[in-house]
Amino acid sequence: MTSILEVKGLRKKFYQLEAVAGVDFEVREGEILGLIGPNGSGKTTLFDCVTGIQRPTAGDIYFMGKRITRLKPHAVYKLGVGRTFQLVQLFPGMTVLDNMIMAIQESEGTLLSRLFKLDESDDVKKAIELLEFLNIIHLKDEFAKNLSYGQQKLLDLGMVLMSDPKLIMLDEPMAGVNATLGKEIGERLIELNARGCSFLVIEHNMRVVMNLCHRIVVLDGGKKIAEGLPEEIQDNEQVLAAYFGG
Repeated sequence: MTSILEVKGLRKKFYQLEAVAGVDFEVREGEILGLIGPNGSGKTTLFDCVTGIQRPTAGDIYFMGKRITRLKPHAVYKLGVGRTFQLVQLFPGMTVLDNMIMAIQESEGTLLSRLFKLDESDDVKKAIELLEFLNIIHLKDEFAKNLSYGQQKLLDLGMVLMSDPKLIMLDEPMAGVNATLGKEIGERLIELNARGCSFLVIEHNMRVVMNLCHRIVVLDGGKKIAEGLPEEIQDNEQVLAAYFGG
């Protein structure tokens, strides 16, 4: 299976602290890869390095065969990498539909060209189709700040989908979400994956990870300590020691 993302020997130091310490892994095209580990294990820092928010100290990152190691965030985004954050990134005083439109405009040319764009009908149609897919179309005219946290997570995902990313990186998509909406998010991710979307997912809910992910990479102290199928990871003694001590 072809790799869509390759991380090779990735290191990120903050002064004397090595937050990511020589990590290697790949995301295969069409899979959902889980990235797990205790708090402080380097997961979000790794995401930041892949998406250009942080510059790696060493190592290389390849997306669809292209080296993206030190590209800026907007350049990585335009290549087809979409990403959510632990805290949702919304425009709280704008409607749900306007949030979706703003998301696609970020990927469409310069500010000047966006200001003089005459026809947004295609963007609106795409946004409505995605809101229907995410089952939040009834909220399209609601201000984003008035949504529940789970609904905001769905909107956040919808905004990422507006740019048709080839790889979607999700940082704790289920955190703070009730069981009903968590199930809804999980079902949407599985359906998107069935349509061909590839995912790299940070998630602390082990039940979600085991049911959602095809393979799992485990970090501890910035290092990769395990990689394998869910059933292999849940019985891995080194992983259990990292989470529960030993």
